[in-house]
Amino acid sequence: MFYNLIQNKCDEWYNSPDCTINELIQYIHSQNKMRDAQIEAIKIYLFLKIACQNQPLWQLFVNGYFNDVNIEQIELTEAARHIFSTNKAAVALFQYSRLKDKGGRQLAPELEQFIKQNADKIDYEEIFKKIFYDVTYTDYLFSLPMGAGKTYLMAAFIYLDLYFAQIEPDNKSFAHNFMVMAPSGLKSSIIPSLKHIKEFDPSWIIPEPTATQLKRLIKFEILDEQKTANKSNRIKNPNAQKINNHQPLENLMGLVAITNAEKVILDRLADNQDTSLFSDDELKRVVLANELRELIGKLPNLAIYIDEVHHAADGEIKLRQVVNKWTENHTFNSVLGFSGTPYLDKAEKVTLSDTFSISNTDLSNVVYYYPLIDGIGNFLKVPEVKYADNDTQTIVTNGVKEFLSKYKDTIYADGTCAKLAIYCGQIETLEETIYPLVAEIVSSYRLNPADSILKYHGGNKEYPQPEGAETSFASLDTSLSKIRVILLVQIGKEGWDCKSLTGVILPQKGVCPTNMVLQTSCRCLRQVVKDNKESAIIWLNKFNADTLNKQLKQQQNITLQEFVQKVPLTIPTIERVSRMGLLFLRNI
Repeated sequence: MFYNLIQNKCDEWYNSPDCTINELIQYIHSQNKMRDAQIEAIKIYLFLKIACQNQPLWQLFVNGYFNDVNIEQIELTEAARHIFSTNKAAVALFQYSRLKDKGGRQLAPELEQFIKQNADKIDYEEIFKKIFYDVTYTDYLFSLPMGAGKTYLMAAFIYLDLYFAQIEPDNKSFAHNFMVMAPSGLKSSIIPSLKHIKEFDPSWIIPEPTATQLKRLIKFEILDEQKTANKSNRIKNPNAQKINNHQPLENLMGLVAITNAEKVILDRLADNQDTSLFSDDELKRVVLANELRELIGKLPNLAIYIDEVHHAADGEIKLRQVVNKWTENHTFNSVLGFSGTPYLDKAEKVTLSDTFSISNTDLSNVVYYYPLIDGIGNFLKVPEVKYADNDTQTIVTNGVKEFLSKYKDTIYADGTCAKLAIYCGQIETLEETIYPLVAEIVSSYRLNPADSILKYHGGNKEYPQPEGAETSFASLDTSLSKIRVILLVQIGKEGWDCKSLTGVILPQKGVCPTNMVLQTSCRCLRQVVKDNKESAIIWLNKFNADTLNKQLKQQQNITLQEFVQKVPLTIPTIERVSRMGLLFLRNI
């Protein structure tokens, strides 16, 4: 909730004579290419860069950058009032304790009372350092829901930094080079979307001719090579070679390198470690990994962008350890995280005394937050959510029939056809149960199963990966694809960007990780055509529906009922058909 305090000060700055970005923001509005969530994030970003000089969050709060509480109007002990009059960090923590949620409930009343009673016994600077994970460098997190355009927002930040860096080349607030990362394990879905950064048109946010000049300045490198290069005796890691090609690095500006985190997090060979502990192959991998990491660490004024950053929130994760090493470079600029779900699986505790601590399940370094509910009917499709207690086959049957009845003939303005994703959990379930059932249904709707159904999974001994599936999956969001139903196992849970996806079925427990039901069920909500009112359908079994409701409450502070009732013109009512055990939503 610290982002609320940042937002308040940003609004105050934006409306003051000190603000220098009004004309730029007006230009962005006039182009009508960026979403409202993206524009508001840009305002926060430039506020932190310009007004706050790109300082780490702990330092900004300790220095009272966001303080606006009137201490004179609060009943305090003499000791507390004295501390507050001389310690800006104390006021900042006290102000945080009095924040309220959207229902008007105070978030931390116990913390407020503890500060009042122990104001002179708290090490406020140390507390803020712990709250913001004891990192000494600038580390900001931008939280926008799926479909808001996080990838384009990354591109906008890159161009804005270069724009201001060209104006003030010695101003260390603005980055000169950029490393964009996806966490390990998500490369199949996220790396392709990050490549869309190359497609971003800077004239959407920066006037010509400057926009074109900046586009010429940028040099993209996709660090995705798998094999070792042999052409150079000194550089043998092909991804390191791509960086090395931009020598001299000391004055480099405009490099944007995009990679998966696994390229840089192989175990580092410790100094004086016995190399006999490693096989030749393991030692080679370590040396090659070190080679790339060390070159990246030499990039001047480097900003690290981490997509789906909640996967790298734990300080013990190797990705964070590598990033921390890079920040030792005195010209290092910042770490920017992007996530639609900035939450921790377990609450983190910060101890204020032997008898008092505060805990939080939200990532504390969020500087901008856009709620999922605000995206519904704005840049997201309006969902119709249904669930049933029935068996998997009944849910799949009902879901596929309803999807085809509503969307069989839906062709979007970009030529793509509406699609339905069914998450199957196990390869055997997909091949032996779901596919035959779906094939029979689509045939009854006069569709050819061979042309309209895609089976996509990694394969096993009995059922190999379907031939051509990877290519078909990658081309789903094109007018060439005639696929209508996608059957998935362990794929497409997060980061999958397929705007023509119009329906999702989660028919049983375990078809996706329990902690990812919200992300998975919302895969079909991306808007195809900007500003269009589009709809989608989500079918769940009762376990997944209950889990979705729980995660909406925990992560978005809304219920499933509020989630589907967002748009006033299509307010749904809930009816239960007892014969089927089915809960469904029908538009009035």
